[in-house]
Amino acid sequence: MKLLSGKTALVTGASRGIGHAIAQKFAEQGANVAFTYLSSAEKAEALEKELAQHGITAKGYRSDASDFAAAEQLISSVVADFGSLDVLVNNAGITQDTLLMRMNEEMWDKVIDVNLKSVYNTVKSALRTFLKQKSGSIINLTSVVGIKGNAGQANYAASKAGIIGFTKSVALELGSRNIRSNAIAPGFIETEMTDKLDEKTVQSWRDAIPLKRGGQPEDVADCALFLASDLSTYITGQVLQVDGGMLT
Repeated sequence: MKLLSGKTALVTGASRGIGHAIAQKFAEQGANVAFTYLSSAEKAEALEKELAQHGITAKGYRSDASDFAAAEQLISSVVADFGSLDVLVNNAGITQDTLLMRMNEEMWDKVIDVNLKSVYNTVKSALRTFLKQKSGSIINLTSVVGIKGNAGQANYAASKAGIIGFTKSVALELGSRNIRSNAIAPGFIETEMTDKLDEKTVQSWRDAIPLKRGGQPEDVADCALFLASDLSTYITGQVLQVDGGMLT
């Protein structure tokens, strides 16, 4: 018996990196997977086919996570197409890094809208379904930066810290309805974005981590699988750090 057999999961921002790894892991473990993308329909179609190879149903939806009306339509479409929604993974996010003295209002607002407001949008829109079925697992992707802050990322750190507060509040509000709300705080995860960085810089980051390596998207996906499955039915309101001991 696979860990997510019979469940339906929605993963936002699944076209690459951590989101892609989570969608893949969920499909491997028997979940039907809905996912969102913003730009490339070709990549979405490829991901649908990739996930379907595991014998599950997969469907991509073009949706802007920062738009509340779009989030409402997204959840409505997923429930109509799949018949249920059991797991919601809020992964969509962006960075627009610069020192605060150079950060304009647009850069601040954009990161807050895409990273933080999007979590409100999807969770709020999914509540009716979760409350009706008296179950649900909400998994929000935050960051170690949301815990410790980082120079040049005031907007990103604020958005990720906000996700932590939101996650814990939702856990308190909805625990009595058997709806769980947890967050994952990745540290230095090696993705397509980090591939563009100077190798010397990347190695210095690895050396500063107690486990002496960067994380892989699959490391985060394994944590998401745990929180999505019945292995974690007594866990809510938590922030699990997947950081190799970076903040220890």
